[in-house]
Amino acid sequence: MSMPTMAADGPAATNLSAGQKAAIGKKIWQNECAGTVDGLTSWNGGEEFPSLGIGHFIWYPAGFNGRFEESWPQFVAHAKAHGAQPPAVASERHAPWASKAAFQAEFRGPRLSALRQWLANTVPLQTDFIIARSRAALPKVLAAAPASDRGRLQANYNKVASTPNGMYALIDYVNFKGDGTQASETYQGKGWGLLHVLGSMKEVASGQPAAAEFAASAKRMLDRRIANSPPARGEARWKEGWHNRCDTYARPL
Repeated sequence: MSMPTMAADGPAATNLSAGQKAAIGKKIWQNECAGTVDGLTSWNGGEEFPSLGIGHFIWYPAGFNGRFEESWPQFVAHAKAHGAQPPAVASERHAPWASKAAFQAEFRGPRLSALRQWLANTVPLQTDFIIARSRAALPKVLAAAPASDRGRLQANYNKVASTPNGMYALIDYVNFKGDGTQASETYQGKGWGLLHVLGSMKEVASGQPAAAEFAASAKRMLDRRIANSPPARGEARWKEGWHNRCDTYARPL
């Protein structure tokens, strides 16, 4: 895999090859759905909403106002803007299942089957959406940070982005846990998004050392999230899987 281009003072990887995009999309699909078609329409235990697509885009049922950014409507709008024709159910304002039980009861029904087939056929489109969200994250992170921290955050981003697996790490993490600029995406006032991972990185050289330190920092921030989370959510059950995912950031794509 060839290296992406990177500006010295701006967001990295303004251009990714088709091969790089395909590799990143495949890896995210594996992370979120174990690479399965069934996994493209999921409702995870302990959550109040379904997660759809290779990036497990969140879709809230009517009447539920969650703390996490709702990304499914954003993806559907992106898909339509690029000429895609999703199944009618995809365009509903709210997820039409009020509970996990209702979702599972309809899992092999026509609506979810149509969604899975469409999602399986639009993996490149979903990958482009995830990459676009990642590119939009850095300006938001820098704007949200104190002026004194911005240079270090930019430098850490560029260090991580200097390898293909580092670019994958940045793209995947924003999709996985957000950019860290949403006040609602905190527990006890502490966040876990890209802003916090970049900010908690130790001083390292560019390239693979930076990718490894980004992975380690991500695990530290997720451990802090678990420690601060409401006990009823039982987030400790996800620690091993979250750590395993972060470990992939330090390995060749």
